[in-house]
Amino acid sequence: MFLGLDVGTGGTRVVLVDKTGALIASASCEHENFRSPQPGWAEQDPQDWWRAAQKAIRDTLAQTPGAQIQAVGLTGQMHGAVMLDKNGNILRPSLIWCDQRTQPQCDWLHAQFGPGNIGREKLIELTANPALPNFTLTKLLWVRDHEPEIFARIAHVLCPKDYVRFRMTDTYAIDVQEASGTLMLDVAHRRWSSEVLKVAGIPESWLPRLFESTEECAHISFEAAELTGIPAGTPVVAGAGDQGAGAIGMGILSPGSVSATIGTSGVVFAATAAPTLDPKGRLHTFCHAVPGRWHVMGVTQSAGLSLRWLRDTFAPGIDYDELTAGAASIPPASDGLLWTPYLLGERTPHLDPEARAAFVGIHAGHTRDHFVRAVMEGVAFSLRDTFTLFSELGIPVKGVCLGGGGARGILWRQIQADIYNHTVDVLKAEEGGAFGAALLAGVGCGGWANLDEACAAAIHVANQIPPQPEAVNRYEKAYQAYRAVYPALKNIHA
Repeated sequence: MFLGLDVGTGGTRVVLVDKTGALIASASCEHENFRSPQPGWAEQDPQDWWRAAQKAIRDTLAQTPGAQIQAVGLTGQMHGAVMLDKNGNILRPSLIWCDQRTQPQCDWLHAQFGPGNIGREKLIELTANPALPNFTLTKLLWVRDHEPEIFARIAHVLCPKDYVRFRMTDTYAIDVQEASGTLMLDVAHRRWSSEVLKVAGIPESWLPRLFESTEECAHISFEAAELTGIPAGTPVVAGAGDQGAGAIGMGILSPGSVSATIGTSGVVFAATAAPTLDPKGRLHTFCHAVPGRWHVMGVTQSAGLSLRWLRDTFAPGIDYDELTAGAASIPPASDGLLWTPYLLGERTPHLDPEARAAFVGIHAGHTRDHFVRAVMEGVAFSLRDTFTLFSELGIPVKGVCLGGGGARGILWRQIQADIYNHTVDVLKAEEGGAFGAALLAGVGCGGWANLDEACAAAIHVANQIPPQPEAVNRYEKAYQAYRAVYPALKNIHA
């Protein structure tokens, strides 16, 4: 068996996968500690991730007595900043991926490389990405500016899943895919950027050793073996951030293969043979979890979160199936009602943490069902913005595979096919990042020769959904209107 562990935002999930690629057992444990001391701030206690990981591992292993774990792979929420002292003790709660407080530090960092757009373009040249509030480095700079007594005690910096690995193995390690989201990696050459670290004042000694995602990097310690039930000495591979591992779990390995995933956030992910840079920084360019490949991705901050917000605010207690059933009776484009899903600001394509969500075009004939459908369409329009950038940059799209909650509902599947104007694939079982981490573990210990072989064994398409020509035409007009909303409202929000 190969064990995959996913340190998510809301909880930790563990899966066991066998050598045929079948899911044998799984368990989850919710996280208990989430803090937002001020609007736009988001923090979690890393110790809570480790508590949840222990329970989820024990609960999974209890379902399969006698299972022989050949290797462990890890994945998790990206961009978090876990700060430890020289003894490995946590110095403060982790600033996680959706924390938006660091725009001043982003501006400062760009200015260190040159005035105006020159500094921004130089940083993109060095790291393949501009400075954004989500990235680990800007969080460290915020701590430097606001909590200097803590900054002075930092000896190690880790991302969330890598902190859990540290507790499992007493090893400081990170994979190049995850490290791409720190803003401290030379993505093109898959190594830490000494120039960026020097300008930012971050010692390279703080950073963990880099590995490719399938490389063995550590072994389960005796202490962790007692706490989890995984035998001491079991190999642990480097793994990947949630988007990299999720792509492996969906078979997005080769150039032209694309996934569109709607979870709390939404991501359109495309594999590439070489680093492909967006000069304006609207897309992330990262190392892929596949050695020797890269990927680009666009991110919608509030994808599934938009539908959850609508339900919790206006229809509490109603399940999603009931909420969306009525929306299926509403025509495509929701009779002119538009939703821009900027509840947490927006990354792609606006790079604007101050962007705000809006319903536009409300009239007296609109019902709750219109608002539900408009939210689902608005999320898909936002993800289509990434496809628009792919076209602009010459990134091929040969097929689209759907993942996350947006792949489970019939209506949202069809909306995506129509708005992207691509036939979309739905997998027989889309198990998320933990499944991809288990496949990485299997390759790392020799269970499969490579990731192509692992994905061929484990991943199968259940059905394909083609776009509907009439809906495509309606959505094309609605998308042009959607694209006009952000610039029209930007000054009001400012």
